[in-house]
Amino acid sequence: MKSRICGALVGMAAGDALGAGYEFDAPMPQDAPVAMIGGGLGDFAPGEWTDDTSMAIVIARALVNSQRTLNSDAADYMVRQWAIWAQSAPDVGSQTRSVLGKAEETARENNRHEPSAEDAIKAAESVHRRTGRSGGNGSLMRTAPVALAYLERTPAEAYQAATAISRLTHFDEEAAEACGLWTLAVRHAVLTGELDIRIGLQLLEPARAVVWEQRIQQAEDKRPRDFSHNGWVVEAFQGAWSSIAVSTDTVGEKSTHLVASLEAAVRGGADTDTVAAIAGSLIGAAYGLPAIPEHWLDKLHGWPGLDAESLVDLSLKLAG
Repeated sequence: MKSRICGALVGMAAGDALGAGYEFDAPMPQDAPVAMIGGGLGDFAPGEWTDDTSMAIVIARALVNSQRTLNSDAADYMVRQWAIWAQSAPDVGSQTRSVLGKAEETARENNRHEPSAEDAIKAAESVHRRTGRSGGNGSLMRTAPVALAYLERTPAEAYQAATAISRLTHFDEEAAEACGLWTLAVRHAVLTGELDIRIGLQLLEPARAVVWEQRIQQAEDKRPRDFSHNGWVVEAFQGAWSSIAVSTDTVGEKSTHLVASLEAAVRGGADTDTVAAIAGSLIGAAYGLPAIPEHWLDKLHGWPGLDAESLVDLSLKLAG
């Protein structure tokens, strides 16, 4: 279980770094080589993670500081640190940047130097009302820390925390549902070693559970490349699960399945780093740290000056 705890965050970061160099490329053939080549939208170094992992690290630190409980102090910390990070980060989602910018503006108008969670929640709604949408994948990519912090809580508590953190930047309820479902799948994977994306459906309203069951089935019937609108949280969820499901012929060897899944996520094209990060958090949680190739671990690094070993330490503190 200790290995699986570490596998969630490190698997997320590995998928993130693997996909960074291919972000918004077209889908690739099934036999196309995939590697941590760097480059991408932020001109990242090989093995360097992007905004996906950086935002998750802030969540992890906040929950460590709050004794693994999402309270107002933890939520405020997340928003403040995200705002600081976004000032110099090379790759920040447009929706997240808009929300954080609006939250900072609200803080200044009220003679405060730093934005709060309340500022961010109001900003997220404002952006949604102005644009008519807020269902980007930017909150789904950062769910792994919530699963680790809530291992000893009930599934309902973990689901509630995941949806609350999603709403700090994403007003859309589908984003909240996706985050809740993925968080519970990661939590279940850490506790049992099983890959079960449906474990959280029972917490949804019956009609919504039907919708998500249909979406999961679509993901299992298709390939990651079929979810080309994966900047949308629903297709990011589907693309990530599809990359795991379509690689089940390699499931006999955990490392082989993990690598095949993350490579499949990247070959799906479009928002490659985010889809692979989402997939990596789940399959890493199920198979544990030894399933992640050492040559990936050796390269992993990113904001704020951490590496794979640092993520392991953070994971263990987060899980208690």
